[in-house]
Amino acid sequence: MKKLVLALFIATGTLAMAQTKQDGRKFNKEEMQQKMQMKEQERMAEMQKELNLNQAQVDKIKNLHEKRRAEMKAEFEKNKGERQAKMERMKARQQQMDSEMKNILSTEQYEKWQASREAKMKERKAMMKEKRANGERRMMQKRQSGTAM
Repeated sequence: MKKLVLALFIATGTLAMAQTKQDGRKFNKEEMQQKMQMKEQERMAEMQKELNLNQAQVDKIKNLHEKRRAEMKAEFEKNKGERQAKMERMKARQQQMDSEMKNILSTEQYEKWQASREAKMKERKAMMKEKRANGERRMMQKRQSGTAM
């Protein structure tokens, strides 16, 4: 039971991270929330069927999910300022490095270095996108085959 609940939370987190549609357009918040609610209802119905839960158990599990979601949201908000400050520090370091590299390299070398960095960044983004897509596919396959975590 604990593993199944954990699997539900992981699946919910994965859905929240996947914020682009297959055609590359961004999800809007309402659409994403609606989709997550539908998935949660589907998982709840599946869990109820698999585990033969009574309505009281279903209600308790739903309450547990809501409580956990609220805790996670509070934790996210609590750390939001810290994340933003860290990002600002990283940007400042990057700008410092850029200016120092500009002083060291010739104009041509600097432009070449910038282009190389941008290409590597795009490559990493594409790789991460592929990793997320593969992870989501594996989870869907496990769910369809009935494999529980």
